[in-house]
Amino acid sequence: MGELRSSQWYGGGDRNAYIHRAWMRRGVPDDAFDGRPQVAIANTASDLTPCNSHLTEVARSVRDGVFEAGGLPLELPVVSLGETQLRPTAMLWRNMAAMATEEMLRANPIDSVVLLGGCDKTIPALLMAAASVDLPAVVVPGGPMLTGTFRGVPLGCGTDVWRLSEEVRAGTLSREEFVRSESAMIRSRGHCNTMGTASTMALVAEALGMVVPGLAGTPAPDSRLLTGAHDTGRLAVELIGAGRRPSTVLTKASFHNAIVALAAIGGSTNAVVHLLAIAGRLGVDLTLDDVDRIGSRVPVLVDLLPAGRFLMDDLHRAGGLRAVLREVRDLLDPTALTVTGKPLVEGLDDAEIWDPEVIRPRSAPLVAEGGIAVLRGNLAPGGALVKPAAASPHLLRHRGPAVVFDSIEDFHARIDDPDLDVTADSVLVLRGCGPRGYPGMPEVSNMPLPKKLLAQGVRDMVRVCDGRMSGTAYGTVVLHVAPEAAAGGPLALVRTGDVVSLDIEARRIDVEVPDDELARREPAAAAVAAYARPARGWQRLYVDHVLQADTGADLDFLLGSSGSDVSRESH
Repeated sequence: MGELRSSQWYGGGDRNAYIHRAWMRRGVPDDAFDGRPQVAIANTASDLTPCNSHLTEVARSVRDGVFEAGGLPLELPVVSLGETQLRPTAMLWRNMAAMATEEMLRANPIDSVVLLGGCDKTIPALLMAAASVDLPAVVVPGGPMLTGTFRGVPLGCGTDVWRLSEEVRAGTLSREEFVRSESAMIRSRGHCNTMGTASTMALVAEALGMVVPGLAGTPAPDSRLLTGAHDTGRLAVELIGAGRRPSTVLTKASFHNAIVALAAIGGSTNAVVHLLAIAGRLGVDLTLDDVDRIGSRVPVLVDLLPAGRFLMDDLHRAGGLRAVLREVRDLLDPTALTVTGKPLVEGLDDAEIWDPEVIRPRSAPLVAEGGIAVLRGNLAPGGALVKPAAASPHLLRHRGPAVVFDSIEDFHARIDDPDLDVTADSVLVLRGCGPRGYPGMPEVSNMPLPKKLLAQGVRDMVRVCDGRMSGTAYGTVVLHVAPEAAAGGPLALVRTGDVVSLDIEARRIDVEVPDDELARREPAAAAVAAYARPARGWQRLYVDHVLQADTGADLDFLLGSSGSDVSRESH
Protein backbone atom coordinates (compact mmCIF):
# COMPACT_ATOMS: atom_id res chain seq x y z
CA MET A 1 0.00 0.00 0.00
CA GLY A 2 3.02 2.26 0.37
CA GLU A 3 3.49 4.93 3.00
CA LEU A 4 0.22 6.23 4.35
CA ARG A 5 -0.52 9.92 4.61
CA SER A 6 -1.51 9.37 8.25
CA SER A 7 2.01 8.17 9.04
CA GLN A 8 3.05 11.84 8.90
CA TRP A 9 1.20 12.12 12.21
CA TYR A 10 1.65 8.67 13.74
CA GLY A 11 4.97 7.36 12.41
CA GLY A 12 8.22 7.47 14.39
CA GLY A 13 9.19 7.85 18.04
CA ASP A 14 9.49 11.59 18.53
CA ARG A 15 7.36 13.75 20.77
CA ASN A 16 4.91 14.80 18.02
CA ALA A 17 4.16 11.20 17.03
CA TYR A 18 3.80 10.28 20.70
CA ILE A 19 1.20 13.01 21.24
CA HIS A 20 -0.76 12.10 18.12
CA ARG A 21 -0.89 8.42 19.01
CA ALA A 22 -1.46 8.83 22.75
CA TRP A 23 -4.44 11.13 22.38
CA MET A 24 -6.10 8.72 19.93
CA ARG A 25 -5.62 5.59 22.08
CA ARG A 26 -9.16 5.47 23.40
CA GLY A 27 -10.29 1.92 22.83
CA VAL A 28 -8.76 1.41 19.41
CA PRO A 29 -6.79 -1.75 18.57
CA ASP A 30 -3.14 -1.87 19.60
CA ASP A 31 -2.08 -1.88 15.95
CA ALA A 32 -4.30 1.09 15.08
CA PHE A 33 -1.34 3.24 14.04
CA ASP A 34 0.94 0.51 12.71
CA GLY A 35 0.18 0.76 8.99
CA ARG A 36 -3.60 0.75 9.36
CA PRO A 37 -5.34 3.07 6.87
CA GLN A 38 -7.24 5.83 8.64
CA VAL A 39 -10.63 6.28 6.97
CA ALA A 40 -12.78 9.30 7.79
CA ILE A 41 -16.55 9.05 7.57
CA ALA A 42 -17.68 12.59 6.76
CA ASN A 43 -21.19 12.50 8.18
CA THR A 44 -23.80 15.20 7.58
CA ALA A 45 -26.31 13.65 9.99
CA SER A 46 -28.21 16.19 12.06
CA ASP A 47 -31.59 16.38 13.75
CA LEU A 48 -31.97 19.75 12.04
CA THR A 49 -31.36 18.15 8.64
CA PRO A 50 -34.25 15.69 8.80
CA CYS A 51 -33.45 14.10 5.42
CA ASN A 52 -29.99 13.13 6.77
CA SER A 53 -30.87 12.18 10.35
CA HIS A 54 -30.60 8.44 9.60
CA LEU A 55 -27.02 8.70 8.35
CA THR A 56 -25.66 7.80 11.78
CA GLU A 57 -27.05 4.31 11.23
CA VAL A 58 -25.56 4.24 7.72
CA ALA A 59 -22.20 5.30 9.20
CA ARG A 60 -22.20 2.22 11.43
CA SER A 61 -22.37 -0.01 8.38
CA VAL A 62 -19.55 1.95 6.76
CA ARG A 63 -17.49 1.46 9.95
CA ASP A 64 -18.01 -2.29 9.80
CA GLY A 65 -16.80 -2.38 6.21
CA VAL A 66 -13.72 -0.30 6.98
CA PHE A 67 -12.82 -2.56 9.93
CA GLU A 68 -13.34 -5.67 7.83
CA ALA A 69 -10.91 -4.36 5.22
CA GLY A 70 -8.25 -3.62 7.83
CA GLY A 71 -8.77 0.12 8.16
CA LEU A 72 -9.58 2.28 11.16
CA PRO A 73 -12.90 4.16 10.72
CA LEU A 74 -13.12 7.64 12.20
CA GLU A 75 -16.45 9.44 12.13
CA LEU A 76 -16.07 13.12 11.29
CA PRO A 77 -19.20 15.26 11.73
CA VAL A 78 -19.25 18.00 9.11
CA VAL A 79 -21.46 21.00 8.40
CA SER A 80 -25.01 19.84 7.68
CA LEU A 81 -27.47 21.81 5.57
CA GLY A 82 -31.18 21.18 6.03
CA GLU A 83 -32.96 22.44 2.93
CA THR A 84 -36.30 22.89 4.66
CA GLN A 85 -34.92 24.55 7.78
CA LEU A 86 -32.12 26.96 6.95
CA ARG A 87 -32.76 30.65 6.42
CA PRO A 88 -32.39 32.54 4.23
CA THR A 89 -31.53 29.57 1.97
CA ALA A 90 -29.32 26.50 2.21
CA MET A 91 -27.50 27.57 -0.94
CA LEU A 92 -25.93 30.43 1.01
CA TRP A 93 -24.07 27.85 3.10
CA ARG A 94 -23.07 25.30 0.41
CA ASN A 95 -19.69 26.91 -0.20
CA MET A 96 -19.05 27.26 3.53
CA ALA A 97 -19.85 23.59 4.11
CA ALA A 98 -17.54 22.64 1.25
CA MET A 99 -14.74 24.86 2.54
CA ALA A 100 -15.06 23.64 6.14
CA THR A 101 -15.12 19.99 5.06
CA GLU A 102 -12.13 20.49 2.79
CA GLU A 103 -10.13 22.02 5.61
CA MET A 104 -11.04 19.27 8.09
CA LEU A 105 -10.07 16.56 5.61
CA ARG A 106 -6.75 18.26 4.92
CA ALA A 107 -5.99 19.07 8.56
CA ASN A 108 -6.59 15.60 10.00
CA PRO A 109 -4.54 12.38 9.81
CA ILE A 110 -6.69 10.49 7.31
CA ASP A 111 -5.93 8.47 4.22
CA SER A 112 -9.36 8.32 2.58
CA VAL A 113 -12.91 9.46 3.21
CA VAL A 114 -16.46 8.17 2.84
CA LEU A 115 -18.89 11.01 2.19
CA LEU A 116 -22.39 10.61 3.65
CA GLY A 117 -24.96 13.04 2.25
CA GLY A 118 -28.57 13.21 1.24
CA CYS A 119 -30.30 16.58 1.46
CA ASP A 120 -29.94 18.89 -1.54
CA LYS A 121 -26.72 20.75 -0.76
CA THR A 122 -24.86 18.10 1.24
CA ILE A 123 -23.71 15.86 -1.61
CA PRO A 124 -22.58 18.84 -3.75
CA ALA A 125 -20.71 20.37 -0.80
CA LEU A 126 -19.02 17.05 0.02
CA LEU A 127 -17.98 16.51 -3.60
CA MET A 128 -16.61 20.05 -3.85
CA ALA A 129 -14.56 19.43 -0.71
CA ALA A 130 -13.30 16.05 -1.88
CA ALA A 131 -12.35 17.49 -5.26
CA SER A 132 -10.37 20.27 -3.58
CA VAL A 133 -8.40 18.12 -1.14
CA ASP A 134 -8.12 15.17 -3.57
CA LEU A 135 -7.82 12.37 -1.02
CA PRO A 136 -9.33 9.02 -2.06
CA ALA A 137 -13.08 9.49 -1.61
CA VAL A 138 -16.40 7.75 -2.24
CA VAL A 139 -20.01 8.85 -1.69
CA VAL A 140 -22.85 6.99 0.03
CA PRO A 141 -26.15 8.75 -0.76
CA GLY A 142 -28.69 8.60 2.08
CA GLY A 143 -31.53 7.58 -0.20
CA PRO A 144 -35.10 8.76 -0.80
CA MET A 145 -38.06 8.31 1.54
CA LEU A 146 -40.88 5.88 0.84
CA THR A 147 -44.09 7.15 -0.74
CA GLY A 148 -46.81 8.49 1.51
CA THR A 149 -50.46 8.71 0.49
CA PHE A 150 -53.30 11.10 1.25
CA ARG A 151 -56.90 10.16 0.55
CA GLY A 152 -55.56 7.15 -1.36
CA VAL A 153 -53.33 9.20 -3.66
CA PRO A 154 -49.50 9.04 -3.61
CA LEU A 155 -47.80 12.23 -2.46
CA GLY A 156 -44.66 13.61 -4.07
CA CYS A 157 -42.58 15.34 -1.42
CA GLY A 158 -42.19 18.97 -2.38
CA THR A 159 -44.06 18.83 -5.68
CA ASP A 160 -47.41 18.16 -4.03
CA VAL A 161 -46.72 20.82 -1.42
CA TRP A 162 -46.58 23.37 -4.27
CA ARG A 163 -49.58 21.82 -6.02
CA LEU A 164 -51.81 21.58 -2.94
CA SER A 165 -50.89 25.07 -1.74
CA GLU A 166 -51.89 26.48 -5.12
CA GLU A 167 -55.21 24.64 -4.87
CA VAL A 168 -55.79 26.34 -1.51
CA ARG A 169 -55.08 29.72 -3.08
CA ALA A 170 -57.40 28.83 -5.97
CA GLY A 171 -60.18 27.91 -3.52
CA THR A 172 -60.44 24.27 -4.67
CA LEU A 173 -58.95 22.78 -1.47
CA SER A 174 -59.73 23.80 2.09
CA ARG A 175 -56.94 24.89 4.37
CA GLU A 176 -58.04 22.19 6.85
CA GLU A 177 -57.58 19.45 4.26
CA PHE A 178 -54.25 20.94 3.23
CA VAL A 179 -53.00 20.78 6.83
CA ARG A 180 -54.32 17.21 7.16
CA SER A 181 -52.08 16.13 4.28
CA GLU A 182 -49.02 17.31 6.22
CA SER A 183 -48.79 14.17 8.37
CA ALA A 184 -48.81 11.95 5.27
CA MET A 185 -46.26 13.88 3.21
CA ILE A 186 -43.13 12.45 4.93
CA ARG A 187 -43.66 8.73 5.38
CA SER A 188 -40.17 7.59 6.38
CA ARG A 189 -36.54 8.54 6.79
CA GLY A 190 -34.78 9.79 3.68
CA HIS A 191 -34.81 12.74 1.33
CA CYS A 192 -37.54 13.90 -1.08
CA ASN A 193 -39.07 11.10 -3.12
CA THR A 194 -39.53 13.19 -6.26
CA MET A 195 -36.85 13.85 -8.86
CA GLY A 196 -35.84 16.92 -6.87
CA THR A 197 -32.32 18.09 -6.20
CA ALA A 198 -31.54 15.50 -3.52
CA SER A 199 -32.52 12.56 -5.73
CA THR A 200 -30.91 14.17 -8.75
CA MET A 201 -27.56 14.77 -7.03
CA ALA A 202 -27.44 11.22 -5.65
CA LEU A 203 -27.95 9.78 -9.13
CA VAL A 204 -25.63 12.33 -10.74
CA ALA A 205 -22.93 11.46 -8.18
CA GLU A 206 -23.15 7.85 -9.36
CA ALA A 207 -23.05 8.93 -13.00
CA LEU A 208 -19.92 10.94 -12.15
CA GLY A 209 -18.38 7.70 -10.89
CA MET A 210 -18.22 8.65 -7.21
CA VAL A 211 -20.78 6.09 -5.92
CA VAL A 212 -20.60 2.29 -6.02
CA PRO A 213 -22.59 1.48 -9.19
CA GLY A 214 -26.21 0.61 -8.45
CA LEU A 215 -26.34 2.12 -4.95
CA ALA A 216 -27.72 5.60 -5.66
CA GLY A 217 -31.50 5.75 -5.41
CA THR A 218 -31.78 2.91 -2.93
CA PRO A 219 -34.57 4.00 -0.53
CA ALA A 220 -33.35 5.13 2.87
CA PRO A 221 -35.27 2.44 4.83
CA ASP A 222 -34.12 -0.36 2.48
CA SER A 223 -31.67 -2.73 4.16
CA ARG A 224 -29.74 -2.89 0.90
CA LEU A 225 -28.57 0.66 1.59
CA LEU A 226 -26.77 -0.64 4.68
CA THR A 227 -25.25 -3.46 2.66
CA GLY A 228 -24.02 -0.94 0.11
CA ALA A 229 -22.62 1.23 2.90
CA HIS A 230 -20.71 -1.76 4.29
CA ASP A 231 -19.27 -2.51 0.84
CA THR A 232 -18.34 1.15 0.43
CA GLY A 233 -16.41 1.04 3.71
CA ARG A 234 -14.32 -1.80 2.34
CA LEU A 235 -13.82 0.07 -0.92
CA ALA A 236 -12.59 3.15 0.96
CA VAL A 237 -9.61 1.10 2.16
CA GLU A 238 -9.00 -0.32 -1.30
CA LEU A 239 -8.93 3.18 -2.82
CA ILE A 240 -5.86 4.07 -0.78
CA GLY A 241 -3.70 1.27 -2.13
CA ALA A 242 -4.97 1.84 -5.66
CA GLY A 243 -4.25 5.57 -5.48
CA ARG A 244 -7.74 6.24 -6.84
CA ARG A 245 -8.57 9.88 -6.13
CA PRO A 246 -11.34 12.25 -7.18
CA SER A 247 -9.03 13.75 -9.80
CA THR A 248 -8.69 10.33 -11.44
CA VAL A 249 -12.44 9.72 -11.44
CA LEU A 250 -13.90 13.19 -12.00
CA THR A 251 -12.68 13.82 -15.54
CA LYS A 252 -14.28 15.71 -18.41
CA ALA A 253 -15.63 12.34 -19.56
CA SER A 254 -17.30 11.83 -16.18
CA PHE A 255 -19.01 15.22 -16.39
CA HIS A 256 -20.16 14.33 -19.89
CA ASN A 257 -21.85 11.22 -18.50
CA ALA A 258 -23.34 13.15 -15.60
CA ILE A 259 -24.99 15.59 -18.01
CA VAL A 260 -26.43 12.73 -20.08
CA ALA A 261 -27.77 11.10 -16.93
CA LEU A 262 -29.20 14.40 -15.68
CA ALA A 263 -31.19 14.77 -18.87
CA ALA A 264 -32.35 11.15 -19.05
CA ILE A 265 -33.70 11.17 -15.50
CA GLY A 266 -35.39 14.55 -15.94
CA GLY A 267 -33.26 15.91 -13.13
CA SER A 268 -33.25 19.20 -11.27
CA THR A 269 -31.89 22.41 -12.79
CA ASN A 270 -29.96 22.85 -9.53
CA ALA A 271 -27.62 20.06 -10.65
CA VAL A 272 -26.16 22.37 -13.29
CA VAL A 273 -24.87 24.94 -10.81
CA HIS A 274 -23.49 22.13 -8.62
CA LEU A 275 -21.74 20.35 -11.50
CA LEU A 276 -20.15 23.62 -12.58
CA ALA A 277 -18.92 24.23 -9.03
CA ILE A 278 -17.46 20.71 -8.65
CA ALA A 279 -15.72 21.02 -12.02
CA GLY A 280 -14.31 24.38 -10.96
CA ARG A 281 -12.68 22.79 -7.91
CA LEU A 282 -10.90 20.32 -10.21
CA GLY A 283 -9.95 22.72 -12.99
CA VAL A 284 -12.12 20.77 -15.42
CA ASP A 285 -13.27 23.03 -18.27
CA LEU A 286 -17.05 22.69 -18.03
CA THR A 287 -19.41 25.37 -19.30
CA LEU A 288 -23.11 25.99 -19.83
CA ASP A 289 -22.50 25.36 -23.52
CA ASP A 290 -21.40 21.82 -22.63
CA VAL A 291 -24.61 21.32 -20.66
CA ASP A 292 -26.70 22.34 -23.66
CA ARG A 293 -24.57 20.56 -26.27
CA ILE A 294 -24.42 17.24 -24.42
CA GLY A 295 -27.72 17.11 -22.61
CA SER A 296 -30.41 19.24 -24.21
CA ARG A 297 -31.32 16.71 -26.93
CA VAL A 298 -31.21 13.67 -24.65
CA PRO A 299 -34.60 11.98 -24.21
CA VAL A 300 -36.22 11.99 -20.77
CA LEU A 301 -36.83 8.33 -19.91
CA VAL A 302 -37.82 8.50 -16.24
CA ASP A 303 -41.50 9.22 -15.61
CA LEU A 304 -41.19 10.84 -12.17
CA LEU A 305 -42.64 13.89 -10.52
CA PRO A 306 -42.31 16.79 -11.11
CA ALA A 307 -42.07 16.08 -14.85
CA GLY A 308 -43.97 12.78 -14.73
CA ARG A 309 -46.13 10.53 -12.54
CA PHE A 310 -44.09 8.19 -10.36
CA LEU A 311 -41.71 8.52 -7.38
CA MET A 312 -38.23 7.39 -6.36
CA ASP A 313 -39.11 4.04 -4.83
CA ASP A 314 -40.84 3.28 -8.15
CA LEU A 315 -37.62 4.10 -9.99
CA HIS A 316 -35.69 1.75 -7.73
CA ARG A 317 -38.05 -1.20 -8.25
CA ALA A 318 -38.16 -0.47 -12.00
CA GLY A 319 -34.41 -0.96 -12.42
CA GLY A 320 -32.82 2.23 -11.14
CA LEU A 321 -30.19 4.41 -12.72
CA ARG A 322 -28.29 1.53 -14.29
CA ALA A 323 -31.34 0.60 -16.37
CA VAL A 324 -31.66 4.22 -17.49
CA LEU A 325 -27.99 4.40 -18.44
CA ARG A 326 -28.29 1.23 -20.50
CA GLU A 327 -30.92 2.93 -22.67
CA VAL A 328 -28.60 5.88 -23.42
CA ARG A 329 -25.35 3.92 -23.46
CA ASP A 330 -24.48 5.16 -26.96
CA LEU A 331 -24.47 8.72 -25.61
CA LEU A 332 -22.09 7.96 -22.73
CA ASP A 333 -18.32 8.38 -22.80
CA PRO A 334 -16.95 4.84 -22.32
CA THR A 335 -13.60 6.07 -21.00
CA ALA A 336 -15.02 7.47 -17.75
CA LEU A 337 -14.09 5.42 -14.67
CA THR A 338 -15.84 4.92 -11.35
CA VAL A 339 -14.44 4.60 -7.83
CA THR A 340 -14.27 0.84 -8.44
CA GLY A 341 -11.61 1.45 -11.07
CA LYS A 342 -13.92 0.10 -13.78
CA PRO A 343 -15.70 2.09 -16.51
CA LEU A 344 -19.18 3.38 -15.76
CA VAL A 345 -20.49 1.54 -18.81
CA GLU A 346 -19.16 -1.83 -17.65
CA GLY A 347 -21.96 -4.20 -16.72
CA LEU A 348 -24.77 -2.12 -18.21
CA ASP A 349 -25.80 -5.11 -20.35
CA ASP A 350 -26.96 -6.78 -17.13
CA ALA A 351 -29.28 -3.90 -16.23
CA GLU A 352 -32.96 -4.35 -17.03
CA ILE A 353 -36.12 -2.28 -17.06
CA TRP A 354 -38.68 -4.02 -14.87
CA ASP A 355 -41.45 -1.47 -15.32
CA PRO A 356 -41.51 0.35 -18.68
CA GLU A 357 -44.09 2.79 -17.36
CA VAL A 358 -41.57 4.17 -14.87
CA ILE A 359 -38.41 3.85 -17.00
CA ARG A 360 -39.37 4.32 -20.61
CA PRO A 361 -37.44 2.46 -23.31
CA ARG A 362 -35.45 4.66 -25.68
CA SER A 363 -38.01 3.94 -28.39
CA ALA A 364 -40.84 5.49 -26.34
CA PRO A 365 -39.41 8.33 -24.24
CA LEU A 366 -41.39 10.51 -21.89
CA VAL A 367 -40.03 13.56 -23.72
CA ALA A 368 -38.08 13.15 -26.95
CA GLU A 369 -35.72 16.06 -26.24
CA GLY A 370 -36.24 17.10 -22.66
CA GLY A 371 -32.89 17.83 -21.12
CA ILE A 372 -32.16 21.17 -19.50
CA ALA A 373 -31.89 23.88 -22.13
CA VAL A 374 -29.51 26.82 -21.92
CA LEU A 375 -30.96 30.10 -23.14
CA ARG A 376 -29.10 33.24 -24.15
CA GLY A 377 -30.15 36.65 -25.33
CA ASN A 378 -30.09 40.26 -24.31
CA LEU A 379 -31.84 39.35 -21.05
CA ALA A 380 -29.31 36.64 -20.17
CA PRO A 381 -25.96 37.27 -21.91
CA GLY A 382 -24.27 34.86 -19.49
CA GLY A 383 -26.97 32.26 -19.96
CA ALA A 384 -30.13 31.05 -18.25
CA LEU A 385 -31.74 27.65 -17.78
CA VAL A 386 -35.16 26.19 -18.46
CA LYS A 387 -36.42 22.64 -17.98
CA PRO A 388 -38.62 21.90 -21.03
CA ALA A 389 -39.96 18.66 -19.55
CA ALA A 390 -41.50 20.60 -16.64
CA ALA A 391 -42.82 23.41 -18.85
CA SER A 392 -46.21 23.72 -20.54
CA PRO A 393 -46.03 22.92 -24.27
CA HIS A 394 -48.03 26.01 -25.25
CA LEU A 395 -45.50 28.25 -23.49
CA LEU A 396 -42.31 26.85 -25.04
CA ARG A 397 -42.53 29.78 -27.45
CA HIS A 398 -44.14 32.89 -26.01
CA ARG A 399 -44.25 36.70 -26.11
CA GLY A 400 -45.82 38.76 -23.38
CA PRO A 401 -45.58 41.95 -21.34
CA ALA A 402 -43.40 41.85 -18.26
CA VAL A 403 -44.80 42.28 -14.77
CA VAL A 404 -41.69 43.15 -12.76
CA PHE A 405 -41.05 42.54 -9.07
CA ASP A 406 -37.99 44.17 -7.50
CA SER A 407 -37.56 41.65 -4.66
CA ILE A 408 -39.24 38.60 -3.22
CA GLU A 409 -40.85 40.87 -0.62
CA ASP A 410 -42.26 43.05 -3.40
CA PHE A 411 -43.59 39.93 -5.08
CA HIS A 412 -45.36 38.67 -1.96
CA ALA A 413 -46.85 42.11 -1.33
CA ARG A 414 -48.39 42.49 -4.80
CA ILE A 415 -48.94 39.14 -6.50
CA ASP A 416 -52.46 38.64 -5.13
CA ASP A 417 -53.53 42.26 -5.46
CA PRO A 418 -56.81 42.11 -7.42
CA ASP A 419 -55.81 45.34 -9.17
CA LEU A 420 -52.49 43.94 -10.43
CA ASP A 421 -52.38 44.41 -14.21
CA VAL A 422 -51.62 40.81 -15.16
CA THR A 423 -53.05 38.23 -17.55
CA ALA A 424 -52.18 34.65 -18.46
CA ASP A 425 -50.02 36.06 -21.28
CA SER A 426 -47.93 38.19 -18.94
CA VAL A 427 -44.36 37.25 -18.07
CA LEU A 428 -43.60 37.43 -14.34
CA VAL A 429 -40.10 38.83 -13.78
CA LEU A 430 -38.48 38.61 -10.35
CA ARG A 431 -35.01 40.07 -9.72
CA GLY A 432 -32.64 40.55 -6.82
CA CYS A 433 -32.59 36.81 -6.12
CA GLY A 434 -29.19 35.84 -7.49
CA PRO A 435 -26.12 34.67 -5.57
CA ARG A 436 -25.09 38.20 -4.62
CA GLY A 437 -28.38 40.04 -4.47
CA TYR A 438 -30.34 37.93 -2.01
CA PRO A 439 -27.75 36.60 -0.96
CA GLY A 440 -27.57 32.89 -1.66
CA MET A 441 -29.74 32.43 -4.76
CA PRO A 442 -32.98 31.25 -3.13
CA GLU A 443 -35.50 28.81 -4.60
CA VAL A 444 -38.11 31.41 -5.51
CA SER A 445 -38.08 31.34 -9.31
CA ASN A 446 -41.21 29.17 -9.52
CA MET A 447 -43.32 32.10 -8.41
CA PRO A 448 -46.86 31.32 -7.24
CA LEU A 449 -49.37 32.52 -9.82
CA PRO A 450 -51.73 35.44 -9.12
CA LYS A 451 -54.75 34.27 -7.16
CA LYS A 452 -57.18 35.87 -9.60
CA LEU A 453 -55.63 33.87 -12.48
CA LEU A 454 -55.68 30.65 -10.48
CA ALA A 455 -59.40 31.19 -9.96
CA GLN A 456 -59.75 31.42 -13.73
CA GLY A 457 -58.07 28.03 -14.17
CA VAL A 458 -54.59 29.25 -15.14
CA ARG A 459 -51.92 26.86 -13.85
CA ASP A 460 -48.76 28.01 -15.61
CA MET A 461 -47.17 31.22 -16.86
CA VAL A 462 -43.73 32.16 -18.14
CA ARG A 463 -41.59 33.25 -15.20
CA VAL A 464 -38.08 34.74 -15.35
CA CYS A 465 -35.73 35.07 -12.37
CA ASP A 466 -32.06 35.25 -11.40
CA GLY A 467 -32.68 32.81 -8.54
CA ARG A 468 -33.21 29.05 -8.48
CA MET A 469 -36.23 26.84 -8.05
CA SER A 470 -36.72 23.68 -6.08
CA GLY A 471 -35.98 20.53 -8.04
CA THR A 472 -39.41 19.34 -6.96
CA ALA A 473 -41.10 22.31 -8.65
CA TYR A 474 -42.55 22.56 -12.13
CA GLY A 475 -43.67 25.12 -14.69
CA THR A 476 -42.31 27.29 -17.50
CA VAL A 477 -39.59 28.92 -15.45
CA VAL A 478 -36.48 30.62 -16.85
CA LEU A 479 -33.99 30.77 -14.02
CA HIS A 480 -30.30 31.16 -13.09
CA VAL A 481 -30.30 34.29 -15.28
CA ALA A 482 -26.70 35.51 -15.53
CA PRO A 483 -25.43 38.01 -14.79
CA GLU A 484 -27.90 38.56 -11.98
CA ALA A 485 -29.49 41.95 -11.48
CA ALA A 486 -27.28 42.74 -8.47
CA ALA A 487 -24.16 42.08 -10.56
CA GLY A 488 -25.20 44.53 -13.27
CA GLY A 489 -27.17 42.10 -15.42
CA PRO A 490 -29.82 43.37 -17.87
CA LEU A 491 -32.55 41.94 -15.64
CA ALA A 492 -32.05 45.06 -13.51
CA LEU A 493 -33.18 47.24 -16.43
CA VAL A 494 -36.46 45.56 -17.37
CA ARG A 495 -39.62 47.57 -16.76
CA THR A 496 -43.20 46.48 -16.38
CA GLY A 497 -44.79 46.48 -19.81
CA ASP A 498 -41.62 45.59 -21.73
CA VAL A 499 -42.28 42.67 -24.04
CA VAL A 500 -40.30 39.54 -23.15
CA SER A 501 -39.91 36.84 -25.77
CA LEU A 502 -39.06 33.20 -25.02
CA ASP A 503 -38.16 30.67 -27.69
CA ILE A 504 -36.84 27.47 -26.14
CA GLU A 505 -36.24 25.77 -29.47
CA ALA A 506 -34.12 28.72 -30.61
CA ARG A 507 -32.51 28.92 -27.13
CA ARG A 508 -33.43 32.60 -26.75
CA ILE A 509 -34.71 34.83 -23.94
CA ASP A 510 -34.92 38.51 -24.85
CA VAL A 511 -36.56 41.74 -23.83
CA GLU A 512 -37.79 43.58 -26.91
CA VAL A 513 -36.17 46.89 -26.08
CA PRO A 514 -33.57 48.52 -28.37
CA ASP A 515 -30.00 48.21 -27.19
CA ASP A 516 -29.53 51.98 -27.02
CA GLU A 517 -32.65 52.32 -24.87
CA LEU A 518 -31.40 49.61 -22.48
CA ALA A 519 -28.02 51.36 -22.31
CA ARG A 520 -29.71 54.59 -21.21
CA ARG A 521 -31.67 52.98 -18.41
CA GLU A 522 -30.59 52.91 -14.80
CA PRO A 523 -31.33 49.95 -12.47
CA ALA A 524 -34.61 50.35 -10.64
CA ALA A 525 -34.03 52.16 -7.36
CA ALA A 526 -36.37 49.80 -5.48
CA ALA A 527 -34.41 46.79 -6.72
CA VAL A 528 -31.04 48.31 -5.77
CA ALA A 529 -32.36 49.19 -2.31
CA ALA A 530 -33.36 45.56 -1.77
CA TYR A 531 -29.97 44.01 -2.66
CA ALA A 532 -28.17 42.32 0.23
CA ARG A 533 -25.55 44.42 2.02
CA PRO A 534 -24.35 42.27 4.93
CA ALA A 535 -21.93 43.99 7.28
CA ARG A 536 -20.07 40.99 8.70
CA GLY A 537 -19.59 37.24 8.91
CA TRP A 538 -20.08 34.60 6.27
CA GLN A 539 -22.70 36.59 4.37
CA ARG A 540 -20.27 39.48 3.90
CA LEU A 541 -17.54 37.13 2.69
CA TYR A 542 -20.04 35.42 0.39
CA VAL A 543 -21.36 38.60 -1.23
CA ASP A 544 -17.84 39.95 -1.75
CA HIS A 545 -16.53 36.80 -3.44
CA VAL A 546 -19.37 34.73 -4.93
CA LEU A 547 -19.28 34.05 -8.65
CA GLN A 548 -22.28 33.94 -10.95
CA ALA A 549 -24.56 30.98 -11.61
CA ASP A 550 -23.09 30.30 -15.06
CA THR A 551 -19.80 29.25 -13.41
CA GLY A 552 -21.26 27.45 -10.38
CA ALA A 553 -21.76 30.24 -7.81
CA ASP A 554 -18.64 29.18 -5.91
CA LEU A 555 -16.34 31.67 -4.19
CA ASP A 556 -13.63 33.08 -6.44
CA PHE A 557 -10.78 32.08 -4.10
CA LEU A 558 -11.93 28.46 -3.90
CA LEU A 559 -11.50 27.59 -7.55
CA GLY A 560 -8.97 24.86 -8.22
CA SER A 561 -7.67 22.01 -6.09
CA SER A 562 -5.30 22.72 -3.20
CA GLY A 563 -4.35 19.10 -2.53
CA SER A 564 -3.93 17.30 0.78
CA ASP A 565 -0.54 18.57 1.97
CA VAL A 566 -0.35 20.31 5.34
CA SER A 567 2.57 22.71 5.37
CA ARG A 568 3.05 23.10 9.13
CA GLU A 569 3.09 20.72 12.07
CA SER A 570 0.89 21.34 15.07
CA HIS A 571 3.57 21.02 17.81
